[in-house]
Amino acid sequence: MEQDVFIRIMKSKYEMKIFVAGELINTFQVGIGENIGDKEIAGDKRTPEGLFKVVSIEDSSSWTHDFADGKGTIKNAYGPWFIRLSTSALETISGKTWIGIGIHGTHDPNSIGTLCTEGCIRLNNADLLKLVQVVGVGSKVEIYY
Repeated sequence: MEQDVFIRIMKSKYEMKIFVAGELINTFQVGIGENIGDKEIAGDKRTPEGLFKVVSIEDSSSWTHDFADGKGTIKNAYGPWFIRLSTSALETISGKTWIGIGIHGTHDPNSIGTLCTEGCIRLNNADLLKLVQVVGVGSKVEIYY
């Protein structure tokens, strides 16, 4: 079934639409990279644009992260799952390869609908749990402005 899943993320609307077999099944609000525009260099806190594939779905419930905001290391920073995307030069609009880009949950629900990530797509944890019920390795993910 996951081959029939298509995710479209429109950064300008902070919106994710999930299609199964061409039918819209859900729309979620998302958080995106802190800086507007297509990713240009590693660390620029922009979300890359292009047509990507899911390469893995990883249990991130024990992951921590220091966002360098003075709050220190945050437990469960990525929520329960990290949906890793292939973002190679052949898939990105920029023609550059990126690593570590994915769709994940959050420790901060108030950040959804804002410019808040280091380049990933952030969902409310409840929405992420719904997404992992239908998405799988090979699912296509389009990210554009």
